[in-house]
Amino acid sequence: MKGIILHGGHGTRLRPLTHTGPKQLLPIANKAMSQYALEDLKTAGVTEIGIIIGDVFPEKVKEYYGNGEKFGVKITYIYQDSPKGISHAIRLCKDFIGNDKFIVYLGDNVLRKNLIDYTKKFQESNSDAMILLCKVDDPQRFGIAELDKDNLGKIKKIMEKPKTPPSDLAVIGIYFLTPKIFKVIDRLKPSWRGELEITEALQMLMDDGNKIEYDTVTGWWKDTGTPEDIIHANKLVLDSIGTENQFLIDSDAEIKDNVVVGTGTIIDNDSCIIGPVIIGKNCIIGPGVQLGPYVSVGDNSNLKCCTIQDSIIMRDCNVNAKVDFDSSIISHGSEIMASDIPKKCQLLLGERSQINL
Repeated sequence: MKGIILHGGHGTRLRPLTHTGPKQLLPIANKAMSQYALEDLKTAGVTEIGIIIGDVFPEKVKEYYGNGEKFGVKITYIYQDSPKGISHAIRLCKDFIGNDKFIVYLGDNVLRKNLIDYTKKFQESNSDAMILLCKVDDPQRFGIAELDKDNLGKIKKIMEKPKTPPSDLAVIGIYFLTPKIFKVIDRLKPSWRGELEITEALQMLMDDGNKIEYDTVTGWWKDTGTPEDIIHANKLVLDSIGTENQFLIDSDAEIKDNVVVGTGTIIDNDSCIIGPVIIGKNCIIGPGVQLGPYVSVGDNSNLKCCTIQDSIIMRDCNVNAKVDFDSSIISHGSEIMASDIPKKCQLLLGERSQINL
């Protein structure tokens, strides 16, 4: 099998975080969100991976992943000239896929359970496609699957963001496909959004008499389209620290209970760390810092005199302020300074921001 990771889109709902890079490289628990997709594919035995890149800082994607060697996979980059939909991106991969079954994984999705069982099920089946479903509270935001009430093992209909959803089962951004999908995509017309919709392609595939299976995800699944989604995903990943199925972390990091500390990091004696927390390499924490719960701090960051919870601090950041903030995202290279008057705030800062509170 082969894998496809979609790495396009402008991430407008995540600005200013995406003014200087693609949303899929934003870190969740100190790891680019699309790296979770890549590691899921690798864990499932899929090591030939195509990454779809567009015009949103493609050089940064190539710089991060290279040829895939450091991640134990082989990466091929496939260019999409404009965001014309998931089906359009998949069609660009026809030559790369050849006659193989394949998995499409949206690079801004994070899944709690890995793909091993789902991949095995699809490989051993005679299905032409398999989708993963997850119950959601706001189904109108997603592609939705309606199951046949007379045959609950069968999908009745698949539709994109219906105003009146017939079910609460979202089609999550992971698709198991065969090359049959390419001929179906060739027949698609752009939707009202100007895109070739994957939900329409799957419905057509089913209408043609092909077999589409489904499975429901256990644990959780997160589509990280907003800053609130990213902060929530960060909390969910951090909650895995110290558990049997924790997400992959650096092999040389120190783990104590539910706190991960990278090599070279110094934590001052008068600072307090309340897990779950992950701190990268070569950081200086303190004096006077209270960190956590649910905080990730990137490499080479220095924090002094601050209280931080439910937040993401990216690499190379400096905070030297009597400030108490939560539900915040501070991008790479930012600096926060303040007077001696304590302040409480919520921040969303783009790369290399400088703030004097």
